[in-house]
Amino acid sequence: MKRVQLAGYQAKHFRYAATGKVATITLNRPDRKNPLTFESYGELRDLFREMTYATDVKAIVFTGEGGNFCSGGDVHEIIGPLVKMEMPELLAFTRMTGDVVKAMRACPQPIIAAIDGVCTGAGAMIACAADMRFATARSKLAFLSCASDWLAPTWAHARCCRGSSGCRARPICSIPAAWVGGEEAERFGFYNRLVDPEQLVTEATAMAQSLADGPNFGHAMTKTMLWQEWNSGLGECIEAEAQAQAICMQTQDFERAYHAFVAKQKPVFEGN
Repeated sequence: MKRVQLAGYQAKHFRYAATGKVATITLNRPDRKNPLTFESYGELRDLFREMTYATDVKAIVFTGEGGNFCSGGDVHEIIGPLVKMEMPELLAFTRMTGDVVKAMRACPQPIIAAIDGVCTGAGAMIACAADMRFATARSKLAFLSCASDWLAPTWAHARCCRGSSGCRARPICSIPAAWVGGEEAERFGFYNRLVDPEQLVTEATAMAQSLADGPNFGHAMTKTMLWQEWNSGLGECIEAEAQAQAICMQTQDFERAYHAFVAKQKPVFEGN
């Protein structure tokens, strides 16, 4: 089985750093509110695919530099060239953007998005693909693809429109240039927590560290189950969860949790 170490990964199109078991990805084009390019899309896709085989990274923080998360695809470096492309090239690009989302969902590590300022277009798609979203009250969320006659990502639509607050989230995806502040986004459930800007990355990292110190196998199984159950019926979900629980019960972390509970101690998980 392929196994890799990613603590020392050298990113080319964004910043990457690993402290202990937590890796932090930072989009670092603050002068333009951290837009994505063809190159950064491709590198993100490849990095998240490699995360599947990483033995040293157990949780990931995804954020942006300079008071903004991500302003979407770079108008000059992506949108302009797309206008000149033929259908095969356009399809290759749109498939690559979808591959980023699929790679984020397929990697076993929990991903916490730390969102400040602008979070639009492809940035909103990345936020959707994360497992948790910490944000600031001053953040601004928008799915701008509809405003430019470019269908918003289907998965992003699904992520926003399903669940108990779907009726509140649906307009965000379909109304052109619908900007939503952090407090409203938290109310309809898109954000898990609002944090002061100065503490945003710190708190997101603390959550990532807590998850990294937990039962990693169980976290990965939970993430897989949530993804797989999107299109499953109730009976299928219950059976899949029964199988997943039986698998998790065979781990040593399950036994460690039991003995710690009996001894009234805090369990020390080792990820196996």
